[in-house]
Amino acid sequence: MFPVLETERLKLREIIKVDAADIFACFSNDNVTRYYGEETLQRIEQAEKFVEFFSKSYESKRGIRWGIEVKGIQGIIGTIGFNAWSPKHKRAEIGYEIHPDHWRKGYTSEALVKVLSYGFNGMGLTRIGAVVFIENVASNNLLTKIGFQKEGVLRDYIHQNGTAHDTYVYSLLSREIEHLS
Repeated sequence: MFPVLETERLKLREIIKVDAADIFACFSNDNVTRYYGEETLQRIEQAEKFVEFFSKSYESKRGIRWGIEVKGIQGIIGTIGFNAWSPKHKRAEIGYEIHPDHWRKGYTSEALVKVLSYGFNGMGLTRIGAVVFIENVASNNLLTKIGFQKEGVLRDYIHQNGTAHDTYVYSLLSREIEHLS
């Protein structure tokens, strides 16, 4: 059964077929995909494939992706979850995006703290990593503020729109999370 998580303002839930339009609204926006490592979506069918991918990833224990829903408002405003999940090695990488209409409202950090706590306490992870474009100032600042440690630079690590980009790699360890609630 897919775990549903709640915060004061948000419900983090399974992404289902009817969410494809909201997924498309996010991933067809150049401001969202600019630092995502994926090309901007052009057709709703591509968003439907994302929904299928998220479902298959969870079924095969390779990842888990929640839809971010503001309580009392129908539909999702973005997604958050774990990629590169290795239950054997007790690690995963965090990833997230929110539609620009909902930026600067604290939703990302609220969802992030809840998902990190679930990763450590519910999934038994000992390490959560993050890979972020160097130019993505907002995400780099958010991860640092929450307590992630910058480990280094991955040179030419992500290709997007025909260009190789350097990324920072971060980690947060289970023994470092006393401050998460």
